[in-house]
Amino acid sequence: MTVTALVSGGKDSIYSAYLADSQGWPVDELVTIVPAEPDAMMFHTPNLDMVALQARAWGKAHRTVPVQGTGEDPELVALREAITGDRGPVVVGAIQSSYQWARVLRAADGARRRVYAPLWRKEPGRVVREEIAAGLDIRLVHLAAEPLTPELLGRRLDGALVEEIERRSRSILPVNVAGEGGEFETLVVDAPFFSGRIEADRVERVITGSTARLRFIQAHLAVKPEKPRNGGSP
Repeated sequence: MTVTALVSGGKDSIYSAYLADSQGWPVDELVTIVPAEPDAMMFHTPNLDMVALQARAWGKAHRTVPVQGTGEDPELVALREAITGDRGPVVVGAIQSSYQWARVLRAADGARRRVYAPLWRKEPGRVVREEIAAGLDIRLVHLAAEPLTPELLGRRLDGALVEEIERRSRSILPVNVAGEGGEFETLVVDAPFFSGRIEADRVERVITGSTARLRFIQAHLAVKPEKPRNGGSP
């Protein structure tokens, strides 16, 4: 039985795969669906090539499934292809998107696989704070909402920034604090369960109107400092 986690490199899919590991469903492989267009209907697209580094740091197998064409139908074909061939559960990071949820369920049902979605219908603010508390180093890599201005690009999503997003949501325009409405996308560059952290060698910032994107053109896994042993110096 193979446990497959659909992973984009963002906070929710990485955290869901981690929860599966922690809750009795050890993940065997990370699978990334690669759309043919940057504004795919179903899938996250920024920095998908960084998942290979995440998988290496995590000690997980990784494979990609390209979408052959544009629009919803080719994306659904790729989703079915990604989860066909085994009977283990499929782990997803969906929180509130009924559109995505319905299509994943349909594909999993066709493949006779169950769906494990540990974040489904949880309160978004609670989810983000849990992810931060778990030690994930989460970076904002795509902004697509008026309250989220370009200076936030590349910022680490920590408690203070969550509170800032909530404040802007109240005073400017509503924003889902988990980015579940596409307001922002993230990249996890480090986690306690990674053996190394992703360090960017070259990045590109693209700002168009109210949209800003941080593209990791080249990156590597950096060795993390060893934790002090019990009784040792901090």
